[in-house]
Amino acid sequence: MKNIGENVVRIEAEALRALADRIAGPMGDAFQRAIDLMFSCTGRVVVTGMGKSGLIARKIAATLSSTGTPALYLHPVEALHGDLGMIVRGDVVLALSASGETEEILALLATIKRLQVLLITMTGDEMGLLRGPRSKRRQAGRSAGSTQSTLARSADVALDCSITQEACSLGLAPTASTTTMLALGDALAVTLSQKRGFKEEDFANLHPGGKLGKRLARVESLMHTGDALPCVFPKTKMPDVIYEMSRKKLGVTAVVEGRKLVGVISDGDLRRLLEKRGKDAMDLTAGEAMTSSPKTIAADEFAASALALMEEKKITSLMVVDAKGRLEGIVHLHDLWSTDLV
Repeated sequence: MKNIGENVVRIEAEALRALADRIAGPMGDAFQRAIDLMFSCTGRVVVTGMGKSGLIARKIAATLSSTGTPALYLHPVEALHGDLGMIVRGDVVLALSASGETEEILALLATIKRLQVLLITMTGDEMGLLRGPRSKRRQAGRSAGSTQSTLARSADVALDCSITQEACSLGLAPTASTTTMLALGDALAVTLSQKRGFKEEDFANLHPGGKLGKRLARVESLMHTGDALPCVFPKTKMPDVIYEMSRKKLGVTAVVEGRKLVGVISDGDLRRLLEKRGKDAMDLTAGEAMTSSPKTIAADEFAASALALMEEKKITSLMVVDAKGRLEGIVHLHDLWSTDLV
């Protein structure tokens, strides 16, 4: 039985290799045109498909949305019963159909054309040819397109998802064909994200509740600020320093002059000071007891960077400062627990 599984994977891998060759060759212009249309789209990319193609369409829409390209999935049957209002002028429709003759998809064409919405298709037609604007629909070297599907002939850009064979032993269940569509959707989404300059922080902003988003959290989203920020001045007496540390419950306090950070005092500093000076330690000021040149981090750094610095220096908190050394907040090791980093 393992040979059957191996054969399935090899058939699908071969379909992907052929797809990559088409993108690098005959379908390159069409792929670039599709990217240009989706990049310049002033609305959303509306992805639609029926059956197994519909499931792939849902995933493509989700991948586009999570990588910086606003997109939604439109079920073609629901569209025919009221959801057509989800398509508006300025959108781009990405339609998936292995045969290119899916009735539910073809029924949407009238509305797409009426709204003058651009149409990109993924079908099993062997073509890889760029379709020009509606006013220039003739393809060089090809007749009226009798061998093309209805959906492909109607497209502004028709993308070739053809395969040599399905991995299903009966040649019936969508396997290699849906894998090819999925990979082509990923190729479009990733190319678009790079064209948009999509960065890690953008990904984190779109995934605030997921584990990946938490791992990409910034220090500024975790740090203590305002009234929660323990802060004293160099001339503050030790009893008041201890009170401030106890009240804010972070086991540390910043020492500032104006807004500029000049030092820190931690629970550990207090214990060592009491061991060395005894009760005379209470006569000192914060400036006399503080640790100068404390470890700091910028607010826009990743939480992972804060954790790495804490582990390296064996400390439990970091002062957050701006480019001029002004105190902005404090991030504590406990704050990183919610990020799944510790």
